Amino acid sequence: MEQRLSLITLGVADLRRARAFYEDGLGFTKGTDETEIAFYQLPGIVLALFDRAALAADAGLPNTPSGFSGVTLSHNVASPAEVDAVLAHAVAAGATLTRPAAETDWGGYSGYFTDPDGHPWEVAHNPFWVVQADGRTTLG
Repeated sequence: MEQRLSLITLGVADLRRARAFYEDGLGFTKGTDETEIAFYQLPGIVLALFDRAALAADAGLPNTPSGFSGVTLSHNVASPAEVDAVLAHAVAAGATLTRPAAETDWGGYSGYFTDPDGHPWEVAHNPFWVVQADGRTTLG
């Protein structure tokens, strides 16, 4: 298997609400006109929103909430000021701030929010990585 991640699909309780959060709130651009699933082209990866029960069935798993799933999504930016701005933007769009931005023990600066379905996002500035002009993040 090649070292690759092509698509992240988030299971959501209400697709219309989730689309409003990501499109109207965060400014993501819809990639298709499908009604049962939403796709967003990100730099180097695709993000999808899909009904949580249907996604669980598709994966052959029970649709049971379990609290923290052990997965976070990250949005890396070029400066600590951008971390603060992105967190404020997400909260204004309806996100819940779960950890305010602060300096980290590894030398960066980050904070967390959850989207309306509870998916945790880290917003981080890592001074050892490079955020490319198109948004791709590369290791130092």
